[in-house]
Amino acid sequence: MMDWSFEDYRYLFLFLLIPLLSFLILHFLKWRNKKRLLFADKGFQDFFFLQNSRYTYVFTILYIAAFVFLFLAFANLISGKEEIEVKQKLSNVVFVMDVSNSMNAEDVAPSRLEREKQIVLKSLKNMSNERVGVVVFAGSAVSIMPLTTDYSAIESYIAGIETSIIGQQGTDFLEAMKQAVRMYYNSSKEGRSVVLISDGEDNEGNVSPAIGLAKSNHVKIISVGIGTEQGAPVPDYTFGQLMGYKQDSFGETVISKRETQALVQMSNDTSGSYIDGNSEKASQEILQALSKIKTSTEVKTNSQSSVYYYQWFLGISLLLFFIIYLTNPKRDFNI
Repeated sequence: MMDWSFEDYRYLFLFLLIPLLSFLILHFLKWRNKKRLLFADKGFQDFFFLQNSRYTYVFTILYIAAFVFLFLAFANLISGKEEIEVKQKLSNVVFVMDVSNSMNAEDVAPSRLEREKQIVLKSLKNMSNERVGVVVFAGSAVSIMPLTTDYSAIESYIAGIETSIIGQQGTDFLEAMKQAVRMYYNSSKEGRSVVLISDGEDNEGNVSPAIGLAKSNHVKIISVGIGTEQGAPVPDYTFGQLMGYKQDSFGETVISKRETQALVQMSNDTSGSYIDGNSEKASQEILQALSKIKTSTEVKTNSQSSVYYYQWFLGISLLLFFIIYLTNPKRDFNI
């Protein structure tokens, strides 16, 4: 069964002009006849004026018909239009990157921070349609890239990340999650995920509030732990120059170790997964975890089998105007 409809019904309101146009034409013809009678008696009408054309009212009908078909062309009659449901995998990903000073430790080559950046960059190279955002955090958190598919811009930002990018040191998972959740305020609740990359040192004790915030906003956390259980000293850099290693209040060198408890808890409690960031397959495992989080979203769209008829109406309208012009371009109303 053929399904007929107009693409833009608003143009059908132009048909309200047809009665007005008809009234104006008829009113003009009556006004012209009255003016002729005022100018000369009826007996002299044929002497002063051209005889009334028998086509006068035919041209009126032609004018109205031409405008009718023109308005139909604007409204664009179509057939075969239908809405089909297409299931499409959609996801949004926010990479939350730990840039606290402990990420300078070199228990994984070349350092935890560089390893973290490598993981994100490798993951991006194998993404296609995901919208990706980036948050960096330490004692506070900052969004450095909103959700976007411009991966080249993301890569340029990540390449320049240093631990000095955040002035307030520490490791506050709650502040990081606040920034990540803020990116999702204007997006669907489906397919929300956070890839949290950190050495897991929980300096602020805000793991539980971070989990609660993620769960209330339908965010699944894929946590990635970087560093070793044996740990390593934390280099102290000033303007890129190694000045020594971080020491405690007793003058002892601080050994930073990977702490996985908080990371595993955040991933488990939000139906995510934990990944060993020291593994060469970390980026591949991240993509696999993200594929499980992606949701099938039904999107309604018009099928491409629709047939458009505006060109026929437009052609008829132009043909009628052309006939009027060729037949009597200046005297169709016997002016």
